[in-house]
Amino acid sequence: QVQLVESGGGLVEAGGSMRLSCAASGSTSNINVMAWYRQAPGKQRELVADSSRGGSTNYADTVKGRFTISRDNAKNTVYLQMNSLKPEDTAVYYCNARVFLTHYWGQGTQVTVSS
Repeated sequence: QVQLVESGGGLVEAGGSMRLSCAASGSTSNINVMAWYRQAPGKQRELVADSSRGGSTNYADTVKGRFTISRDNAKNTVYLQMNSLKPEDTAVYYCNARVFLTHYWGQGTQVTVSS
């Protein structure tokens, strides 16, 4: 089992920056990919960015060049640095950890970008 706890959400003005953190605990040695997803009201949950244990990263087209995912394997923590935020980035952001075919989720943190 893996437990995930996110922090860092809140309200920010358009053009601003925010950093999210997600700390993993439990059976963390088996985690391969850590990722951030988001879900806006009335929309499906979507992948924002992911990071493999080996260091490769992947981003949604909508956030490329603005968001950066980073990972501290020693601390079992993943970060999402969000710059040049837009109102359309408003969503609940969820941390995700993948152990083989099993997905673990955090409780989510609200990010609201005002125009």
